[in-house]
Amino acid sequence: MALQTYRIDREPYYCPTGDEVALFEAAHADRMPVMLKGPTGCGKTRFIEHMAWRLGRPLVTVACNEDLTASDLVGRYLLEAEGTVWQDGPLTLAVRHGAICYLDEIVEARADTTVVIHPLTDERRALPLDKRNELVAAHPDFQLVVAYNPGYQSVVKDLKESTKQRFAALEFGYPAAGIEADIVAHEAGIGQALARRMVAVGERSRNLHGRGLEEGASTRMLIHAGRLIARGVAPEAACRMAVVLPLTDDPDLRDALAAAVGACF
Repeated sequence: MALQTYRIDREPYYCPTGDEVALFEAAHADRMPVMLKGPTGCGKTRFIEHMAWRLGRPLVTVACNEDLTASDLVGRYLLEAEGTVWQDGPLTLAVRHGAICYLDEIVEARADTTVVIHPLTDERRALPLDKRNELVAAHPDFQLVVAYNPGYQSVVKDLKESTKQRFAALEFGYPAAGIEADIVAHEAGIGQALARRMVAVGERSRNLHGRGLEEGASTRMLIHAGRLIARGVAPEAACRMAVVLPLTDDPDLRDALAAAVGACF
């Protein structure tokens, strides 16, 4: 099978925080395009990996960036020993063979690149390949999912309304403290008591959002710190390495975060 390598064989751990699983299953049944909205490191990618496994669908992931071109998504002609051959891009592979295509951080891609997905998000469900003079009808199982961080909105870096309004959306945030502690404990391999302290560090850092920090510590960062602790690193040193230093270069903010870590440990 063309997409066998994109299948997820083992269940990715995911702890639901609401009705997002049921809502996504309903959208998938209708092959509705879905936008996952939420801050960095809150579990959007893990969620879609879990749902791809749950639904038994291959998952083709594209990490979007400002250098991503339409050809990177749909494909291009390549010169090989036997001549010029066409190679499908990741989006075209998903469209032809019925995978979930996940465009991570789509806001990072240029607007002239993202418009290529528009015909896939309405009743046409087709992908034009202009270079091949081909119109690829989407496989019945194809679904498009994008991730979007509204916290990075700006005048020059935001999704067009014509793109946003083509998607249903699920909003993600950092989990409630008890659920987040369960996630950190499971993913980092540490005890619940320690995980709760890690979550307290995260909550204190998030209280600094808008007061110097663009974002507080993500669940991912807390897991990184927890894994260092599980390796024998002292908690305050682990938090400094995995949370404090990555979040800011401002000395005053570092001191405030260090004080928050000290209060929790």
